[in-house]
Formats: sequence, structure tokens, C-alpha cells
Amino acid sequence: MLADLEELVRCESFSADHAAVARSAAVVGALGTRLLGAGPETIVIDGVTHLRWIFGTPRVLLVGHHDTVWPLGSLRNHPWSVTDGIARGPGVLDMKAGLVQMLHALASLPSPDGVCVLVSGDEEVGSATSRELIEETARACRAAFVLEASADERGALKTARKGTSRYEVVVRGRAAHAGLDPQKGVNAAVEAAHQVLSIAGLSASLGADGGGHSVLGLATVTPTLLSSGSARNTVPALARVSVDVRVPTTAAQDRVDELMRGLTARTPGARLEVLGGRQRPPMTPESSAELFALASRLAKESGEELLRGIAVGGASDGNYTAAVGCPTLDGLGAVGAGAHADSEYVDVARMVPRARLLARLIEHTTN
Repeated sequence: MLADLEELVRCESFSADHAAVARSAAVVGALGTRLLGAGPETIVIDGVTHLRWIFGTPRVLLVGHHDTVWPLGSLRNHPWSVTDGIARGPGVLDMKAGLVQMLHALASLPSPDGVCVLVSGDEEVGSATSRELIEETARACRAAFVLEASADERGALKTARKGTSRYEVVVRGRAAHAGLDPQKGVNAAVEAAHQVLSIAGLSASLGADGGGHSVLGLATVTPTLLSSGSARNTVPALARVSVDVRVPTTAAQDRVDELMRGLTARTPGARLEVLGGRQRPPMTPESSAELFALASRLAKESGEELLRGIAVGGASDGNYTAAVGCPTLDGLGAVGAGAHADSEYVDVARMVPRARLLARLIEHTTN
């Protein structure tokens, strides 16, 4: 498993580099072919390469992705290494170790019949080209197991995920000379500042119950990227504000969308355009409850540590499988910490037990 993990990590697969993603798909496909005795279907959509194995009539969907957030060349500063039982390297936790565990777990079974393996190449950028593939397969399955990393370094599974929305607020003003005629301009940067403050305050507009708790849960609306202007001596005619939204329920997602569409300009002459909208729907605790109970029972029967399940703010393709009605359990991949960060690592000793747990889950849900 370590040798396979090294091979995947050394093949960099930055989401934005479609050629790198295609090379990675070839490596993952070759690994799956060796372990499973069958080659994948290679699906290229809008230049993004995905892999799919189908064995018989799918009843269980195994979900993973082979793209990473790490630009090409990251291996130079974050080389592959294994020291004192800790594996490091770009994408080692999110989620190349999960892919290795998934393929080895499936290979350990007497037969892969009833399983569909779907490995996407654009999960880190929202799964725009793979979403339909994921949802189409999930609708026909009785369970989806997502091989994203555990929720923490102690190995907690992810039993709920927030939904995500992405917006861009475009502010249009009017340019003018900043020294000679500033009064003739409409400053888009000033209006963008008003909008940043308004957007940052939207979470408080979601309503609260008598105890002061948000009726719609812990939704977050966060201004992130901000840009404006074209020259130091020119009143900015254009500004843009990017907004990250995380919501626990569909109702919260709808309400945030309503609030974002209702933003109004404060600066006379300025105009607003709100782009974007909903992306991944929430993965609610109800979608994982039965599968988590099964996983807990199987872990106990095997003498493994007591499983924990927690809700997380990050989204995954498990949001899509759960939203179409397929029971979904996430976080079954590698145990470690530091995803997307310089500190990213995998606890090597936990790889085999997690692969065994997945194998038992597959057996119970395909029969």
C-alpha cells in the first residue's frame, strides 16, 4: 500500500492543470487494473479526466477524487517521505491515501460484484464536470462510501457536511481622475467596502430562536477575495467581492441566496450585479445515520476503537450522493491531518484497519 501511495503522490495532479490530471488518471487507472483485474472506463468531460469501474449491477458506490490543490512543482518543497510511521507529500491525505485504501479494500473481497468505483478529477474545484456522473450512479445505489480523509487526527468519520454556495458581487461605478475630478467619479472601491460589511453581517440576518440560536443553524457568509481599480490615480470604475457560504440545511442555503440577491448599492450612481449561487447541497446527519451505526458495529466486532462521527464545514462529493437520496458515509479514507496545508500527513498504521473496515462495509451492503 505504501508503494502504491508513493506512486500516486509522485504523480502531481493539480486540478487546474488538465494534462497533469490526465497523467494522474492513467496512474490511478493502472493501479486499479492491477488490483481489480479490470481496467476503468476513462471519461473526459470538458478536458477533465474521470475514472469509473462498474462490476455487475451497482448497489454500492465508492467515491473518490485524484485531483489535488497542489500546483505542479510542489514536490520540490514537500517531497514524498515516510518517517516514524508518518507519510507526507502533496495530496497524500486529500485524498491519494484514500484511493489506495479503497482499491486495496475492494481487491481483498472474493468478488467486486455490485460495486461502482468513481474517481473524479475535479472535486477540489466543485466537481462541475463529474457531478452528473456521481448523481446518476448514486440514485441507483443503496449506499455510497466516500474515501475522503477522516475528520480529525483521531479518525472521526464525517456524518454531516455543510452545503456550499459561491457568489461574486460585481460593483460598477464610473472612472474619473483622482486628482483633478474625483467628484465626477463613482468610486466602486468605496461601494465594495459597504458591500463587504453588509455581506459579513448577513449571518446575523438569518434569524434566531428565543435562546439566541440561529434558526437555520450555523450558516457562515464570508467575504473572501476583493479587487478594485485600474490605476493609482483613477477613481475605480469596477470592483469585485467573492463570497464563501457554508450552510447546514437547504432552508439556510435558500435564505442566504435570497439575502445575497437582495443586496443594494449604498453609493449614488453605483450598480451591483450578484453572480454565482448554490453549489453543493448539504449532507444532513439523517443521510449517514444507518451506515454510521453499521460501521460502528463492524468496528466493535473487529475489536477496533470506538468510531466517532462529527459534522464538518467542508463539502465533498458526498454532498451530491446524499442529496439524491443515497445513504452516504464520508471520511472513510486516510487518518491524518493538515489537508491543503504544508503540514499534511497520513498516519500509515491506520491505513490497513481503515481498508478492512471499508471491505466489511462493502460486503454487508452489497449482499
